[in-house]
Amino acid sequence: MTLTTISGFDRIGEENAFAVLARAGALAAEGRDIVNLGIGQPDFKTPEHIVEAAVKALKDGAHGYTDATGILPLREAVARRMLATTGVEVSPGNVMIVPGGKVTMFAAILMFGQPGADILYPDPGFPIYRSMIEFTGARPVPVPIREENGFAFSAEETLSLLTPDTRLVILNSPANPTGGVTPKAEIDKLVAGLAERPDIAILSDEIYDQMVYDGERHVSLLAYPEIADRLILLNGWSKTWAMTGWRMGWSIWPDALYDKVRKLAVNAWSCVNAPAQYAGIAAIDGPQDAADEMIAAFDRRRGVVTELLNELPGVSCITPKGAFYAFPNISKTGFKAKPLASALLEEAGVALIGGPDFGVHGEGYVRVSYANSEENIRRAVDRIGDFLTGAKARQISA
Repeated sequence: MTLTTISGFDRIGEENAFAVLARAGALAAEGRDIVNLGIGQPDFKTPEHIVEAAVKALKDGAHGYTDATGILPLREAVARRMLATTGVEVSPGNVMIVPGGKVTMFAAILMFGQPGADILYPDPGFPIYRSMIEFTGARPVPVPIREENGFAFSAEETLSLLTPDTRLVILNSPANPTGGVTPKAEIDKLVAGLAERPDIAILSDEIYDQMVYDGERHVSLLAYPEIADRLILLNGWSKTWAMTGWRMGWSIWPDALYDKVRKLAVNAWSCVNAPAQYAGIAAIDGPQDAADEMIAAFDRRRGVVTELLNELPGVSCITPKGAFYAFPNISKTGFKAKPLASALLEEAGVALIGGPDFGVHGEGYVRVSYANSEENIRRAVDRIGDFLTGAKARQISA
């Protein structure tokens, strides 16, 4: 007898960055020298005072369950953080502590995704958006994120895609994989349009809120009271404080949805591990020097990687304004994106991610993470150049 799972599991996708990470690790284990510009993970250690806070919590006996929503001192710390970074007062009673940023996506899409519902999401965008939408049976509606817009989303285009069946709109700025930052004027237009549709929930993924450059300013959707009653905000510790492996995220939920996500926590993950929550308090309330230095390093690397990529044959790259990703256009190299990414890993020892892994509008691009040292970035781009030059010579000789 063959076991049969529900059809939703046949629709679940993946985040290919982890597959690339695994393949890069396997090649490295064989003795290959691999430069990884694929994974979206800071190459910095978690600041020491944060680590020590977790150690102290363990020694002090923080070994048990906590409230499913997170310990109150941590939710209060998040509320203080939101006030400091957005100017908006948030009640700790609307803060949910979750095991990583993806959990907020999972919860929000589960709440609104079902057959017959439309969910808008950015494309190219974080692949888990579409994966979870398809799992629920809802119709995924890609919002094109276009290079000619500086990889900001277009309010007009987004609003034009709304239908009577739209139940959730997912937004992401600063953006993965493009590094795009949507300006306030465009967000104002979008919010004005969404204000006319009180039946639509909004998920704003702001995990890269601290990583903006060139004088850009992150605009949080929390700043718009006209949509506050249906806004879900996603943020966390992974990027800002180099805490990817701690699995620590926070989200802000409107009153109407908060108890629903609390019940989901009780059913799924019970609570976030206790000592990590005390580390989260230390991250927010402690010194920010290490976080500031990391972001300054990303800014310097951003300039290096953009300059070097634009020197490659057939490659053009606009300067990213946020996050730690460049999204170069490789359409003139003669390669499709995923075969190029695969060949660069296997033949040149450079790991990066093909644009189609981020959506149907990702063809012609690759994602390059500059969350790696400047030395490694230079080595990687040199190898890419050698590969492209050699490939062109092979085409000519053939």
